[in-house]
Amino acid sequence: MPTHPQAYRPEAALLDLGPTLWDPVHAADFPETTLRFRNETAAAQVGLDTLDDTEWTQAFGRFVPLPGTLPQPLALRYHGHQFRQYNPDIGDGRGFTFAQMRDDRGRLMDLGTKGSGQTPYSRFGDGRLTLKGGVREILATEMLEALNVPTSRTLSLIETGEELTRGDEPSPTRSAVLVRLSHGHIRIGTFQRLAYIQDEEGMRAAVRYVLHHLYGEASDDPIRLLDHVVTRTATLASRYMAAGFVHGVLNSDNINVTGESFDYGPWRFAPTWDPAFTAAYFDHAGLYAFGRQPEAIHWDVMQLAASLRLIADSDPLIALLEQFGPRYQPRITESLLWRLGLLSRTPEEDRALVQAMERALRTTATPMDRFFFDVFGGDLPAGYGAEWDAFRTAVARYSPRKDRSHPYWRGEPCSMLIDEVEAIWAPIAEADDWSRLHAKVAAIRQMGDALS
Repeated sequence: MPTHPQAYRPEAALLDLGPTLWDPVHAADFPETTLRFRNETAAAQVGLDTLDDTEWTQAFGRFVPLPGTLPQPLALRYHGHQFRQYNPDIGDGRGFTFAQMRDDRGRLMDLGTKGSGQTPYSRFGDGRLTLKGGVREILATEMLEALNVPTSRTLSLIETGEELTRGDEPSPTRSAVLVRLSHGHIRIGTFQRLAYIQDEEGMRAAVRYVLHHLYGEASDDPIRLLDHVVTRTATLASRYMAAGFVHGVLNSDNINVTGESFDYGPWRFAPTWDPAFTAAYFDHAGLYAFGRQPEAIHWDVMQLAASLRLIADSDPLIALLEQFGPRYQPRITESLLWRLGLLSRTPEEDRALVQAMERALRTTATPMDRFFFDVFGGDLPAGYGAEWDAFRTAVARYSPRKDRSHPYWRGEPCSMLIDEVEAIWAPIAEADDWSRLHAKVAAIRQMGDALS
């Protein structure tokens, strides 16, 4: 267990909410636990870096309780709109929250799982995670963190020795249990469930919990909560766009009220600035396409507002919903300037720059990662043609926020397109060779250092 208690600060705040929001559960008893990935950087931020590999595997593969926090895992209850269809029969079906602690910024953090076994909400699922799914989540979270997207962190991946059958990948396939470090696991769907069952007391308790533990405010004002969520989710939408990221399943049960992205299934990074690009093969209507993500997240926030009507008046909720667009617009400009490596000028100039950039990216189908690599700091190379003239003129007026002296800029852009994901997985599947994954994580972190 942690040997530096001043760094490891356990909490058990979820217990305050009572069983109206969770069910005690037990982890599956896996045939084996082989450690495949441990995130030392994230572990150090919550005081868990002192665990040796045996202790780590016991904590994150067998779920031996960490000291001072939750005595047993809790499967969270929630509902949600899934592709705009309301579903009251969901909840944590293959995961649970099993520990809480403060990080080095003082934030309350949850340790949650994916693939830890069946719960009362598993329905017909086996409660398991494929090893490939775990590898994909490592890649998604590392890349998003480097690209300035608020995201959960993949803390641990442990292979569990079971063979799984899946319809969307070659089977049987290997299994794993993943642990994510997240700033809360309270979703919009949490509040939807409370509204559905008309639990006013539970709704007030959930509002108070989020404001106190996740926003640091001694309040139980639902209007204040929605105000925070509108700002945080507008920021999240802007960061997705600047990163070229497509989550794939922006259902209301997948939107965290802290505005932190999490739960990565059919994600993709868009090769080009294509608003119609989708990540999920089953998203036939393009509901969660790249260019529709701000709209999708706004729609989910509308469901939070509708739920809060159980304990709040409609007019101030509607007024806040109308603020989503006005809050999103300056944030998408800010997020793109960050990715371009530029200091802001005036709002008018910044908007003109971004519009010129988007227009050129769409019309030329320029690879997005190549463009952002080439132009970082404001110097557009000569090889970009006449379609880029408006952007070239606009960007010439800008100053860099950071120079290009970092070694990253002497190489090639770090991307994470689907072909590379498959190329990283192939040697793991064929020869248990993890070297490409570890090399990629190192390369992503180098990019993050260069950008930050």
